[in-house]
Amino acid sequence: MKRRDFLKATLSTLLASQLPSRLMAQSGQPVVAVAEGTDHAAVTRRAVAALGGMKVVVKPGNTVVVKPNIGWDRKPEYAANTNPVVIKAVIEECLAAGAKKVKIFDNTCADPRRCYENSGIPAILKGMKNVEVKHVENERFKKTTLNGRFLKDWPLYDEALAADVFINVPIAKHHSLTGLTLGLKNLMGIMGENRGHIHRSIEDALADVNSRVKSHLVIIDATRVLTAHGPQGGSLKDVKVLNKVIASRDIVAADAYATTLFGMNPRDLSTTVTAHKRGLGEMDLNKIKVIKA
Repeated sequence: MKRRDFLKATLSTLLASQLPSRLMAQSGQPVVAVAEGTDHAAVTRRAVAALGGMKVVVKPGNTVVVKPNIGWDRKPEYAANTNPVVIKAVIEECLAAGAKKVKIFDNTCADPRRCYENSGIPAILKGMKNVEVKHVENERFKKTTLNGRFLKDWPLYDEALAADVFINVPIAKHHSLTGLTLGLKNLMGIMGENRGHIHRSIEDALADVNSRVKSHLVIIDATRVLTAHGPQGGSLKDVKVLNKVIASRDIVAADAYATTLFGMNPRDLSTTVTAHKRGLGEMDLNKIKVIKA
């Protein structure tokens, strides 16, 4: 074999050997789906469909927890709680995928009865079969070993721990302490006891909890966002209508993209940065595949 032919053959073999790893890197790229429109149920379904549909995460017979934000005594238009239309669409997709039971709950920050009623979520789900909306029960918080950077253990809600599938559906909004509250912070709603304690090191505490309870799917409600005076809000002047829903199986990627809706960079949120450093997901927008659904 001539030297030139030998070099060609060697180069071809080398490229062929590297091809699978390049394809693997490409296929392993986190995906964020973004859908926009005034029909919030249809927008939610499009975002989920762009990731392959709900059947990718929900299997027949699964018990699913859909975790919205119902933390505040506010009606939907004030953008403090997750849009009930988005929640209903997510649950309908779960049931269509074969879920045996879908459970919805949140450990509220204000009076539970008023928070639930004004959120509009129980009302819109009324009468749906195999759907359970109820207030958290204190005796169901179980001391859970975390072995985290900040939290060695903490009481977490047993139904979140026992679910076959955990779907995280926060609303995107301003937060006075963390800058924004998105998917990572929404897991405070499965924590018991005095949650104010974690404010001492909230970035690591949230990473500790999210390391224990994985979100199989994150759907961020950005149909209306709260731009100031969060997380509770209270003035329609602080609400901006975006008509968007973001979906991803990578919670850090979902949060990272959502920061851009507020004119921010993922690096601006210490919760996102810490979760990325802890290996919970990708925050570099250049390494995230964004699909317009």
